Amino acid sequence: MNGISRIDLKQLRVFKALLKERNVTRAAAQMGLTQQAVSAQLSKLRDTFQDHLFLRSAQGLIPTPLAEQLEPRVNAVFESLAALSPPDRFDPAEVHTTFVISATDYAVAVILPRLMAKVRAQAPGLKLIIRDFESDRLYPLLTSGDLDLALTFPAFVPDGCQTKWLFSEHHICVTRSDSPMQSRQFTIGDIADLPQIIVSPTRANLIGSADDWFASKGYSRNIVMSVPSFAAAPACIASTDCIAFLPSRILPNPLVRPIQLDDSPPCFDVIAAWHPRSSQDPLHKWILSLLQQEFPAQQSANQ
Repeated sequence: MNGISRIDLKQLRVFKALLKERNVTRAAAQMGLTQQAVSAQLSKLRDTFQDHLFLRSAQGLIPTPLAEQLEPRVNAVFESLAALSPPDRFDPAEVHTTFVISATDYAVAVILPRLMAKVRAQAPGLKLIIRDFESDRLYPLLTSGDLDLALTFPAFVPDGCQTKWLFSEHHICVTRSDSPMQSRQFTIGDIADLPQIIVSPTRANLIGSADDWFASKGYSRNIVMSVPSFAAAPACIASTDCIAFLPSRILPNPLVRPIQLDDSPPCFDVIAAWHPRSSQDPLHKWILSLLQQEFPAQQSANQ
C-alpha cells in the first residue's frame, strides 16, 4: 500500500459516505462536496490501497472485498477520534474520577464541608482526596498532576500558579475561656509582651502571620509556642496563660474567648490555587464554580 502515511480524514470520510450511499452523486450531496471532489478523493484512495475499492454497476457502486475489509477499521478510526473530542456538555453526574486537594486544617474545617456537600449531591461518582498542605512542594505537585487544587493563603502560593479569591478573613485575639482578661480592652502594647501561641501549618518555626502588624506598630511579639494546626491551638490556649490570634471562621470555640483590642491585624485573603495546565479542564472549572457559589465575590482584603 503506497502512500498510506499521506492518507487524510477527508479521504476516509469519502470512503464512509460511498459505503453508505453506494452512489457518487448522493455521497457528494451528503458531504457538501462536488462530484468531481469526491471522485478525486476516491482516486487517491485507490492509489493508496492499490485497489479499485468500488466498482460501478447498474445498482450503483459495489465495494470490493478489500473495501469491505476496511469498513470496520475505518469505522474504528472515527470512533477513536470521537472519543478524543471533548464532550459537548460537562455533566458532573457522569464523572467517575479522583480530585486531589491540598489544604490546611483551617480550609478543611471552613471550606471543605460546604464543597463536599455540593459534590456529593451533584457528582456522587467523584472521589476527593485531601492531603496535607506542603508549601515547599506545592508547585511541583501541581505541575506533575499529583495535586489538582490548593486551598490556602496568597503568601504560600509560588509564582506560576493561577489563583481564585474565595473570601477575606480576619484574626481575633483569644485567651482561655476562664481568663479574667475578657473583662477589659487592651492595646497592642498591652498584649505584645504576653506569651503567645502561633499556628504554623507549613513550616516548624516561631514566625507568625501577625508579626508584621506588631512590627509596624513598633512592637515585637512574645511567641512561646508554635503548633502545626489550627485545631490544636484552642486546647493549648485553654491549658496555659497564652493568647493567640485565630481566624474568625473557626470561632467560637468553647475553650477560648475573645479579647477586646483597640486595634486589629489587617484582613487577609483565602484563595484557591492551581497550575495553568488545569485551567481548561471541565472538572476543574466545575469545582471552582462550586467554590464561587459557596463564597460569592465580595471585597478582597488587598483591594
